[in-house]
Amino acid sequence: MKEDLWANFHIQLSAHYIVIFIMCFADYGLLLLLNKYLPYSKNIFYRIVAGLIGITLICLVILWMFNYMIYDVFHIPEEGLPPFLVKFAFAMTTNIPILLVFELIYYFQSEQKAIADSETAKRKVLLFQHETLRSQINPHFLFNSLNVLSSLIYINPDNANKFTKALSKTYRYVLSLTRQPVVSVAEELDALDSYLFLMRMRFENSFTFTVDKIADCEKNKIIPLTLQLLIENAFKHNIATEESLLHIKITVDPDYITIENNIQPSNDVDKGGIGLKYITKQYKLYAKDVVVTHTGDLFIVKIPYIQQ
Repeated sequence: MKEDLWANFHIQLSAHYIVIFIMCFADYGLLLLLNKYLPYSKNIFYRIVAGLIGITLICLVILWMFNYMIYDVFHIPEEGLPPFLVKFAFAMTTNIPILLVFELIYYFQSEQKAIADSETAKRKVLLFQHETLRSQINPHFLFNSLNVLSSLIYINPDNANKFTKALSKTYRYVLSLTRQPVVSVAEELDALDSYLFLMRMRFENSFTFTVDKIADCEKNKIIPLTLQLLIENAFKHNIATEESLLHIKITVDPDYITIENNIQPSNDVDKGGIGLKYITKQYKLYAKDVVVTHTGDLFIVKIPYIQQ
């Protein structure tokens, strides 16, 4: 074999490239498998160990295949050929760089995708804020608010002044959210006070509202206006009268902030507004799931925290 090295160089070179091609194909399959079942985000150490085991098995299988072809198919004598350990070491030193190249390509592709997804998420958040703002200042909402205000001016000027301040505070909070993708639960509850004051002036003694604070409201973050929009939905889809009170409760626990209300379906439902499906989409951008439970008597929405 040594004497025929240059005479059969083209054959040996072709065989070498066949081995490299098979390694590339096998390493690419290994990379896809690892990315699916054991990504780096899950456990870096286990991922590295699994990668080493994978390329070791690939080398062993390829060596077995070629040994079978050389010795059993072509009946080439083993004399003059390198031992198994030498061939295995050569295969490993060739295979590891191939896998590293694939890992680097995947890493840069993932970085580019993450940047693109981030930009898409930012655009969707801005769109959400725009739609939310438009929802809050639509003619229907303004018409109801101004109707209440005009009545209060003559009936109770003091409450009219308070109503104007609450309305101003509500819009000021909405306009301040341009650069805030998330806010603390404490900020959201504080802003909710003004909105609830407007609702009390409008619906008077037709609903009850309670807050149960079990967890820290300062550290936990949610998407702005989540609570206001869910409470707005409760009023929009249910009857609220002194005879049939609408009961709304917010519970702040360590894992979720829960908004629940009793079900009293309204026949005249306004189909406009943001709606629960838009809130769900916004939390999907942060890989968070909004949990909705619809029982016979209660409508319950559990909002996950974006940051804790």
